[in-house]
Amino acid sequence: VMGATGSGKSMFINKASESNLPVSSGLESCTSEVRTSRPFIVSGRVITLIDTPGFDDTTRSDTDVLAMIAAYLSRTYKHGARLAGVIYMHRISDFKMGGTSKRNFKMFRELCGESSLKNVLIVTNMWSEVKPEIGEARESELAGKDKFFKPAIEKGARMLRHDGTLESAHITLRYLLDSHSAPLAIQQEIVDEQMSIERTAAGSELRRALNEQADRNKEEIRNLRAEM
Repeated sequence: VMGATGSGKSMFINKASESNLPVSSGLESCTSEVRTSRPFIVSGRVITLIDTPGFDDTTRSDTDVLAMIAAYLSRTYKHGARLAGVIYMHRISDFKMGGTSKRNFKMFRELCGESSLKNVLIVTNMWSEVKPEIGEARESELAGKDKFFKPAIEKGARMLRHDGTLESAHITLRYLLDSHSAPLAIQQEIVDEQMSIERTAAGSELRRALNEQADRNKEEIRNLRAEM
């Protein structure tokens, strides 16, 4: 389960599995390492959910988060464990999908790769915090615009709603029960192709994003000096 910090990843996992993973109640990230739920059963199948920190974590850098997620995924892949799918959580209560959210999803796309998108669920939550018509308008925009989720949906990802209940969480998971597991791009790159994390698609995207941010910071400093 992936998504931005505060997007409800741990809450979804706790609801689905009746686990007690720590959940943030303030402004700081709560999930700072990869954790797993207790095993539980849905439709006769044993499921374990994996909780991950967001790339906008308040205590770790994006580089640290990527290294942590990559290490966990490559280690389990080496040991023969296969993911049935990946869930990306997004708050429908967000007024807009800003630069951080877009970067988060771009990193997610590169980490998964194109071939595994058919096993990706984009799950919107926190519907109780918005009026239905506003939530539906945001949902339509997210699914219909190229700069948001449309390209992933066109390549097989599905977009679902989670209303915060146990039943809703299990309905979401049933979409993945009969899927044919496919390795994520970063698993193939690190384990099968023996790439360093820096050379993976996700590593390259992170480096591009960091360079872009550094350039913006330099420009802002130059502008400030010009105004003084």
